[in-house]
Amino acid sequence: MTLAVHYTSARTLDTAPAASSEPGPGEVELAPAYVGICGTDLHIFHGDMDARVATPAVLGHEMAGRIVRVGPGVEGWQPGDAVTVMPLRWDDTCPACRAGHQHICQHLDFIGIDSPGAMQQRWTVPASTLIRLPESLPLDRAALVEPTAVAVHDVGRAAVKDGEKVVVVGGGPVGILIALVAQAAGAEVRVVELNAHRRLLAEELGLSTWDPAADDITEIVQQWTGEAGADVAFEVSGAAAGVETAVDVLGVRGRLCLVAIHPRPREVNLHRFFWRELTLVGARLYDRSDFERAVTLVADGTIPADRLISKVVPLAEASAAFEALESGADVMKILVDCTDDTQGATE
Repeated sequence: MTLAVHYTSARTLDTAPAASSEPGPGEVELAPAYVGICGTDLHIFHGDMDARVATPAVLGHEMAGRIVRVGPGVEGWQPGDAVTVMPLRWDDTCPACRAGHQHICQHLDFIGIDSPGAMQQRWTVPASTLIRLPESLPLDRAALVEPTAVAVHDVGRAAVKDGEKVVVVGGGPVGILIALVAQAAGAEVRVVELNAHRRLLAEELGLSTWDPAADDITEIVQQWTGEAGADVAFEVSGAAAGVETAVDVLGVRGRLCLVAIHPRPREVNLHRFFWRELTLVGARLYDRSDFERAVTLVADGTIPADRLISKVVPLAEASAAFEALESGADVMKILVDCTDDTQGATE
C-alpha cells in the first residue's frame, strides 16, 4: 500500500493508504516526488467545487517525479525517467477538439480535479500526458513547470511583444510567473500587488512593483507610458478592483488578458472598451508547446523556481499546508513531498 492525500469534505483532508495497481495499456505508473498546491486546489479545499469533485478525491496537478512502471504498448519511456504531467485528457470528438483546441475540450478531464491527482506516492496516468524533464533539473523546481506553462500560455494569448508595456494585476505565484515570462519576451513589466511580502519577492526577482493601496495606479501608468497607457494588462487578482484597474490602465487598442477565476459576474467598464477599441481575451490552461517552453524556462533559470518555493512539507502535513496558504501567510508556493515514506507506506 502507498499513501495518498484525500479530500473528503470542505476543509477536510485525510492522508491514508491507497492501493496501486499495474498500469494498463498506454498508461504509466509514476512516483510523484513533489506536488505544488495551487489556487484551484484551495477552491476545492474550501468546498467550492463539490458539485464537480467526487469524494474522496486525490488532489494535485503541479508535479514532478519519475516513472516506476510502464504499461503495455508504451514506447519511448522507461522506469527512472524524470517527468512532469500535462494533466489534461480530452475526447477528441467535441467541436472544440475538432477545431484543434483540445486543451479546452468541452468534455475535458482535468486530472487532479475530475479524476485522481498527484498528491500520492504512486500515480497512474496516460503516457500521452508525460512531459520529459532534463536530468539536471531538480525535481522540486520542476514541480513549478505546470504553473509556468500557464504563464507561457497567458503571455501567448495576450500576444506580448518586445518593448511593450505590460501591467500584471496580482502578484501571487501565477502573476509573478506571468511577469517573468513577459519580461523574458522583452516587455517592460510592472506588477500591482497589495501584499508587501509578495512585492518584496517580486522586486528581489528583478521585477518592478506598485502598491495599489498607496499609489494611484492609473496615474502612474500614464506617467510611465507618456500618457499612452499600457499595451497589455493581465488580471490575475480575482478581485473586482483588479478588473477595474486592469481595464483602466490600458491604452488605445490595448489587450486585457483574463487569467483569474471570477466565480461571480463583475462590473466592467464597457464604454472604455468601445472608446479605446480594447480587446479582452480569456486564457485557460495550456498545450504541449507551452509545457515544453516552460521546461526550458525553469531549467535555464529564467524562472527562478527555487526562490518561489516557500516551504516543502511531507504528505502527512498537507492539510496544514493548505491552511497556511488559506490564511494569507507570507508564502508563495508550498510543495508536498511525496517521497517521505516515514508514515508507514510500503512498495
